[in-house]
Amino acid sequence: MISKKMPTSKSKSKWLGITLGDPSGIGAEITAKALRDPSVAKLANYKLIGDGVIFRKFGLKETARCRLIDLKNFSSFNKIKQGVDRRNGLAAWSYLKKAVQLLKSGQIQALVTAPVSKEAIALSHPHFLGHTEFLAQHFCAKGVEMMFVHKSLHVVLVTRHIPIKKVPRAITPQKVLATIELADKTLKNLFNIKRPRIAVSGLNPHAGESGLLGQEERTSIIPAVKKARLKKIRAWGPFAADTLFTSVNRKKYDAFIAMYHDQGLTPAKTLFFDTLVNVSIGLPFIRTSPDHGTAFDIAGKNRADPSSMKEAIKLAVRLSR
Repeated sequence: MISKKMPTSKSKSKWLGITLGDPSGIGAEITAKALRDPSVAKLANYKLIGDGVIFRKFGLKETARCRLIDLKNFSSFNKIKQGVDRRNGLAAWSYLKKAVQLLKSGQIQALVTAPVSKEAIALSHPHFLGHTEFLAQHFCAKGVEMMFVHKSLHVVLVTRHIPIKKVPRAITPQKVLATIELADKTLKNLFNIKRPRIAVSGLNPHAGESGLLGQEERTSIIPAVKKARLKKIRAWGPFAADTLFTSVNRKKYDAFIAMYHDQGLTPAKTLFFDTLVNVSIGLPFIRTSPDHGTAFDIAGKNRADPSSMKEAIKLAVRLSR
């Protein structure tokens, strides 16, 4: 699961990096609120990566255990435009680039990312698809996937940020099997689940109805599940997606493999929106993030709920140990 070794810091103290996300989003607000919680603040040493004017706006202050890394994209908070903006996208991109530098030099050992606007970053970097793809590219990591976590719930996606019309072709036996294998290794190595139970979703309604409603189950998903079981992985499926996330199944299985983005995230976010955490699995370090977006509509109004950010920080600290 780990693609290559990360450099270790000379200091005995580990540092958790937090990028503040889109300058006009809620990233700085939820970070500030999270770190005001003593139970969160005491968990680690923090390096906050963003702009000083944003730090000060939301009351983030430098201490011995919380250092501010000011990239100085803006001279004043009033010069930050609200919503999707090219300059905001460039700033958010610069935070990520700095985080990569700090990770590679061993100055931080794990990373939490506040939400960015893919649209804003794409105005200057049109090939940007998201944090997961960005980090995988900069660390030459193959087979990186998204796992969404809430306590005992783990959801892994076979495909991520691609158009729906491209999903069927992207679902190959090799891709489904690789996702099952990575989920199994992650549950064992990071979450200490000795014998994970993995439920695999179908793609089509009713998991294809034996080919009546689609062939992907027969051609790709069933062969992958069979190969996984030959490798002693406890995987079952494909199951109909509309009943996969019932309370009974959430008790029965340790992880769910979804074929595409909304298939997995719609039920997961509906059930646990406030505390769901995104974990990039397959990277050479721990990276987590809240499960929500930039929330431009409430940014700056002191209405943002920091619950998911708190959980992202807690999980990053726990997994990096």
